[in-house]
Amino acid sequence: MKKTLLITMAAALLCACTTTPEGPWSSEKANEWYGQQPWLSGCNYIPSNAINQIEMWSADTWSPELIDTELSWADELGFNTMRVFLSSVVYANDPDGFKSRMDEFLKICDRYDIMPMFVFFDDCWDPESAYGPQRAPKPGIHNSGWVQDPSKARRADTTVTYPELEKYVTDILCTFGHDNRILMWDLYNEPGNSGYGDSSLPLVKNVFRWARKAAPAQPLTMGVWNSSLPVLNAVQLDNSDIISYHDYGKPEHMQATIDTLKTRGRPLVCTEYMARTRGSLFSNVMPLLKENNVAAVNWGFVSGKTNTIFEWDTPLPGIEEPEVWFHDIFRTDHTPFDETEIEIIKRCNDAVVPAN
Repeated sequence: MKKTLLITMAAALLCACTTTPEGPWSSEKANEWYGQQPWLSGCNYIPSNAINQIEMWSADTWSPELIDTELSWADELGFNTMRVFLSSVVYANDPDGFKSRMDEFLKICDRYDIMPMFVFFDDCWDPESAYGPQRAPKPGIHNSGWVQDPSKARRADTTVTYPELEKYVTDILCTFGHDNRILMWDLYNEPGNSGYGDSSLPLVKNVFRWARKAAPAQPLTMGVWNSSLPVLNAVQLDNSDIISYHDYGKPEHMQATIDTLKTRGRPLVCTEYMARTRGSLFSNVMPLLKENNVAAVNWGFVSGKTNTIFEWDTPLPGIEEPEVWFHDIFRTDHTPFDETEIEIIKRCNDAVVPAN
C-alpha cells in the first residue's frame, strides 16, 4: 500500500512539473518502441456481463473474477493486448475507486502477459449516459446500451466540461503514465461519429494537449476511421505517436489502407477489424496484418450484454443469436462461434517470438 502511494505521489509530482507540452514522438522513437514489442494482437474487451463502460467500471458491477476467467481465454489464444474503454462518468463519481479498479484490472492483465491500451473518449452510440444501474440490453440490437463519452449534454457548456475532462485525463495519466503494464493510450474513439463531424475537433485537440502535458511514457494514438473527415484525420495523424486506424473491409481494402498509412513512416495498429458478414475475417485479415507487421485488435471477445454478435444496422430481436455472428469469438461458456477461427488465431499468435 505504501509503495503504491509513493508511486502515485511521484507520478503526480512529475506531471505537476511538466509545463510545456512536447509534440509527438519522432518516427525514429516510435519505430524503436514498436521494434521492442512482440507482434501485437488482441481484442476490444469488455466483460460479458457489462453493457457499457459505466457498468464495467462501477463498484457495484465490477467483476474481477469474471475478467480473470475471460482473460485466461485470451491467454490461451496467445493474445497479448486488449483495447479497453474507460469512463469519465465513473471517474467523476468515484475517482479513487475507479483508479483502484484500473490497477486491479492491470494486475489481472499482467497475470496473463497482456498489456492493454486504454481509451478515454468515444463518440459512438447512445448520446446520453448516467451513473448508476444501466438498462438491460435490447434483444437483437448491436450495442444497445453503449454510451458516448462525454455525453451530448455535457458538451453543451465546455467552460464546465473541459476542466472536468482535463482533470480526468491528467489524473489517470499522472497515476498510470509510467506504468509498464500499459501498452499505449488511445485518446478518443471515432471522433466525429454520430453526426458530430468537425464539431469534435476542439475536444480532439484538447485531449492531445492535456495528454502531452501529463507526459506519459507510453505512446499516444487516436485512430482514423472515416476518410470523409479529412480535417479530423489530419489532426489525429499529425499528433499520434503510433498510427492507429479502423478497417472492417475485405483484405484488399485493408491492404490499401495499410499502404496509404505506411507512408507516414510510423508503426501501424489496427484497433478495430473483423466483421464476418462484411468479409473481414480472422482467416483472411489477421494473417495479412501480421504479414505487414501491423498490430491486430479485432472488435469483440465474449458474446454478452453488448450484443455485438448482431450487425450494426440489422436488428434481430426475435432470435437468440444470428447464424453468422458479426463480432465476438466465444460464448460465455467458453465455446467458440467457430472452432476453425480458434485454430487460425492460435496459429498466427504461436508464430510470435516473445520479446526478451
